[in-house]
Amino acid sequence: MTEGNFVDYVRIFAESGNGGKGSAHLHREKYITKGGPDGGDGGRGGHVILRGNKNLWTLVTFKFRKHFKAGHGEHGSKGRSSGADGQDTYLEVPLGTVVRDVETNAILFEITEDKEEKILVEGGMGGRGNWHFKSPTNQTPRYAQPGVSGQETSVILELKVLADVGLVGFPNAGKSTLLSVITSAKPKIGDYEFTTLKPNLGIVEYRDFQSFVMADIPGIIEGAAEGKGLGHYFLRHIERNSTLLFLIPADSTDIGKEYQILLDELRRYNPELLDKEKLIAISKSDMLDAELMDEMRVELEKDLQGVSFMFISSVAQQGIQELKDKLWSMLNN
Repeated sequence: MTEGNFVDYVRIFAESGNGGKGSAHLHREKYITKGGPDGGDGGRGGHVILRGNKNLWTLVTFKFRKHFKAGHGEHGSKGRSSGADGQDTYLEVPLGTVVRDVETNAILFEITEDKEEKILVEGGMGGRGNWHFKSPTNQTPRYAQPGVSGQETSVILELKVLADVGLVGFPNAGKSTLLSVITSAKPKIGDYEFTTLKPNLGIVEYRDFQSFVMADIPGIIEGAAEGKGLGHYFLRHIERNSTLLFLIPADSTDIGKEYQILLDELRRYNPELLDKEKLIAISKSDMLDAELMDEMRVELEKDLQGVSFMFISSVAQQGIQELKDKLWSMLNN
């Protein structure tokens, strides 16, 4: 998937169908000149329905088409024949799609399961035919109900990436490199900040044909919770990750402080993020010798307050299998 095709925020307009009119027909037949009312009901207007699709990873289908309309219900006819319901319009969305009200930004509902369906806009009810209104005092009603008009709405579709493990770190921490080594994904890699502008997903193949999904998400900077840098654009994508893998390079001036800054940004955006399982990977560890690694291990055990950490090198393929084992254990605990 190219970076330009990763669309995770769109505004769409949806309009449901009108209900069909009820019929005011009176039964007429040879030798029956004054038959009773036999007008049928109008059909229901079509709904606009969102449906989850596990094979979709982006909202790119809504990039160029943003208006959707369902069919109108047909009118009732004689012989108590009801009109056909209007055709429903189905919008396929990836799992993890949140639907928000344009005016209030309130969450209306979320789609998290494959084939899960939610009605975005309900079609108008069909009008009742005149035979419903027959009574002892009014045996030939010459009126029927009109159909109810359809509804229209504008909503925001917002995708929050569904992944088992989310990579958290400052720009240029080596997240994309790790993802390219540990999965078959081919993210954009460079030695400058914000190489990654869109989330990248990769499937990590584990033992016995098992696997889990890892997401490389744009890096955090201080102030991200207030919208600096890529701000909320990044932070909303880690809300659905069950485990957070913090990636901090071994050449960082203060690994403990860097971890606390990352934690603080998550806390300010959504304190519930701190309840997730956490693991710290010290990347670029191929530049460390055994003695320096032992010294750092002693310091980190003090600074990281009991959070598990390990040394890895994506380029030298050091500690990669151990990292997979640890993540698998955390995901299946």
